[in-house]
Amino acid sequence: MKKGAATMTFSIIARCPKTSALGVAVATAVPAVGSVVPHVEACVGAIATQAHTKVSYGVEGLRLLKAGLSPQNALETMLSEDKDREKRQVAIIDAQGRTAVFTGKETDEWKGHMVGKDHLVAGNILVGSQVIRALAQAFEEALKQNLAERLLKALEAGQEAGGDKRGRMSAALLVADKRYESETRPFLDLRVDAHSNPVKELRRVYEISRQYFQISE
Repeated sequence: MKKGAATMTFSIIARCPKTSALGVAVATAVPAVGSVVPHVEACVGAIATQAHTKVSYGVEGLRLLKAGLSPQNALETMLSEDKDREKRQVAIIDAQGRTAVFTGKETDEWKGHMVGKDHLVAGNILVGSQVIRALAQAFEEALKQNLAERLLKALEAGQEAGGDKRGRMSAALLVADKRYESETRPFLDLRVDAHSNPVKELRRVYEISRQYFQISE
């Protein structure tokens, strides 16, 4: 595995139509997933770049969205310049709720993605399709809660459904919300880099963070 890769991963990217918040939640069986997979910018978009991860899909993808490209055009532009694109899995949502997703033919089974209203779920090297179905269902059922809570509930459901078939090690939650952003940090950037139950630990960290960042229900 090349340095920076985040294989064996399941994630959800989403937008809140009421607040315009954007976010990513992700879990995987390698360390420090939060440093490579999730990319978010307030009023621009959210991106998850995984499988044989190439971080530039997140960095360049946000730049292209900010320049006015649609998620689909931004994704196609980046894929056209990548000779290893069939090893990638990339999901994009913009501030308007438009989405684009690509799961390369050379990513490992089980692999796949689902697109829903204001969200997109994707995964590779999973126990089966039930993982991403669980992610989507949990997100949709938590409609009345804030985006961070909905993303975390989705991640918990995916883990409960079996998650990564090779195990678990790290998880992350990244949310950008223009109402709360400061010049020094995004609204919420929580990471569990190496833990035997990273999604459960991410929930613990989130509950503590709510006291400091005034995150509503």
